[in-house]
Amino acid sequence: MDWAYLLNEFHGRIGRRTFWIAMGAVYILNVLACLLAGQIQGDRLSAIVDLAFTYPEFAITLKRAHDRMLPVWLLIVFFTANAVFDFLDVLGLPIAVDDSSNVLALATMIPFAVFGVALLVELGFRRGTVGPNKYGPDPLART
Repeated sequence: MDWAYLLNEFHGRIGRRTFWIAMGAVYILNVLACLLAGQIQGDRLSAIVDLAFTYPEFAITLKRAHDRMLPVWLLIVFFTANAVFDFLDVLGLPIAVDDSSNVLALATMIPFAVFGVALLVELGFRRGTVGPNKYGPDPLART
């Protein structure tokens, strides 16, 4: 597995197995880094660390979306919203995820979470395009 390609490149296609392995590894590192950052400096540093992990998560997800022939704008909307939530947390604004009494936070986070789950199901469980597509050869094709 070429980790440099998975975490840094925005072209090509990857299959479900590669997607799950790469996202699992990045997610575990993200959670551990955020927990450590939270212990050191609190929610703001944790949000900054989470922002740093947006880039590799986007790179992995984009390659999987290429395999599914999903429009890129769906990912841009999702990752931009995630970055905005983190940025608002860094600024200490009241739309933070852990503020369950805030109606605005609930009104924005619930649709965001539903969209995230739908995206995860689409990318993680559905088979990619059979054969080559405009993003490259089928990652499951035998050489």
